[in-house]
Amino acid sequence: MNNNTTATDNQKFHKLQEMTQGDYEAFLYDCDGTLADNMPAHTETYVRVAADGGVNIDGTMIDELAGWPIVEVVKEINRRYDASFDPEEFNRLKYELFNAEYIEKIQPIDYVVEHLIANAGKVRIGVVSGGSREAITRTLQIIGVSDLVEVMVCAGETPNGKPFPDPFLAAAEKLGVDPKKCLVFEDGNPGVAAAEAAGMKWIRVDKI
Repeated sequence: MNNNTTATDNQKFHKLQEMTQGDYEAFLYDCDGTLADNMPAHTETYVRVAADGGVNIDGTMIDELAGWPIVEVVKEINRRYDASFDPEEFNRLKYELFNAEYIEKIQPIDYVVEHLIANAGKVRIGVVSGGSREAITRTLQIIGVSDLVEVMVCAGETPNGKPFPDPFLAAAEKLGVDPKKCLVFEDGNPGVAAAEAAGMKWIRVDKI
């Protein structure tokens, strides 16, 4: 554990270690909100970009849709708010804002990051995210685990994103591991639904 880790983080780390004993061959981690404490920043960038386009959205919907690819979230914003954002353009603007003002300030979720570090080399390690490959790559670098992640599956790299099983199944295939031997770490309902649809066990790290 690093010097900034609290006693509570320590307890959660040990709890997570206890929960993940078994004959698993791969651990598949979500990134935003699971490894990286950046969901408030992502919510704020959605809200700001939407506001710049004249639409005031309720940020709680971003938590509700945690794990969805950004373009799919934008389509849902359009549906709920009768808006007409171009999903790809919104995605570009959001990424530019996040990259300019937020990404370098990202902090790890210590007990989950320490869990990944402790198990790297014992099981295969993958990251499955609804974020762009560029943003997730930089996030993993900032929180110090990029060298330990063997496989990444990010937004737009499978026919369907979370809550469909495609991203988790793609990660298992890339790692050469049976989906039933994979354990998923998530912080949102869409990710859990995707894991279940893929036939994988899962843990909500935010509920520990």
